[in-house]
Amino acid sequence: MTRTLTSNPKHDGFFMPAEWSPHAGTWMLWPERTDNWRNDAGPAQAAFADVAKAIAAHEPVTMCVSPAQYLAARSLLPARVRVVEMTSNDSWIRDCGPTFLTNGHNHTRGVDWRFNAWGGETEGLYKPWDQDDLVGEKVLEMERAVRYAPPIILEGGSIEVDGQGTLITTRQCLLNKNRNPDLTRGEIETALKNYLGVEAIIWLDRGVYQDETDGHADNLARFVAPGKVALTWTDDTSDPEYAISQDAYKRLSKARDANGRELEILKLHQPGPLFMTHQEAQGVDHMEGTEPRRAGGRLAGSYVNFYICNGAVIVPALDPVRDCAAKASLATAFPLHEIVMVPAREILLGGGNIHCITQQQPKGIAG
Repeated sequence: MTRTLTSNPKHDGFFMPAEWSPHAGTWMLWPERTDNWRNDAGPAQAAFADVAKAIAAHEPVTMCVSPAQYLAARSLLPARVRVVEMTSNDSWIRDCGPTFLTNGHNHTRGVDWRFNAWGGETEGLYKPWDQDDLVGEKVLEMERAVRYAPPIILEGGSIEVDGQGTLITTRQCLLNKNRNPDLTRGEIETALKNYLGVEAIIWLDRGVYQDETDGHADNLARFVAPGKVALTWTDDTSDPEYAISQDAYKRLSKARDANGRELEILKLHQPGPLFMTHQEAQGVDHMEGTEPRRAGGRLAGSYVNFYICNGAVIVPALDPVRDCAAKASLATAFPLHEIVMVPAREILLGGGNIHCITQQQPKGIAG
């Protein structure tokens, strides 16, 4: 059984490193639920496999799958991807998995946040979520990593750090009463500082338009380097996303990071807009307790939902009109990384994208 500490990481000298810090590997969860993934989850499984292959070319990948899906996953994934059995409710390991920490001296630990499916009994996107809430503990157990278990509901996609003391989040998500209704903003900030080792918190207002996670930061604004942030953007003043991105731009422009720096902002124009087709919606089973997928629904597409692994940035390909420009912009932001675009519409149809289905484990010795 993994050791659970009652102290906090800041006291113990641990913090969340930037995603571009060296990784020991990447964790993923295999999709299978037919009330979220169309056509018996087959297209989504192919997309997840493509993401895993792209990452595995640069670092180790572990795919966690249910017993019923083990053989299917093993047949679709290359031998270099480790496949292990793990029960879960869905496949968003960024949000239900652990947040790994380092102390800067080659030691790693993990924070196992509470998870309530983005809203709990009244506003959550599916029921039950009990197995998802165990994923963080299971991963840390497999790695024999020391565990912190704060009594706080938080998803990994709701936070973004630079590894130098700065965190970006949104009011729409972290201050939402469907997460931690008894906590004040000040108490939430204290928890972020204690469990992630940050000093400066940049509060944006809302996340990407129609993002069903209640506005996760990782779909809106991401650090690409210390002092530099990529921001989802549109020039279309009639698009509801326009006001959201404008507001975020103003807040980021006024902000200072933990080192007192002004932020350079890289605008990444959104794909589309993109919408779910009738055929795509028809392929999803409707079940009680699950948010239904509807034809014509706006998809919260964003190129900011990329994943940084060792030597590469894995970027969702979503729109032939915008993909090349997004790739070129990210190439300037990551001159030492290969920019790899992977078709990701099938992931987007399920409510997230590449960053949402991945969780990095920094290099180091667990303990």
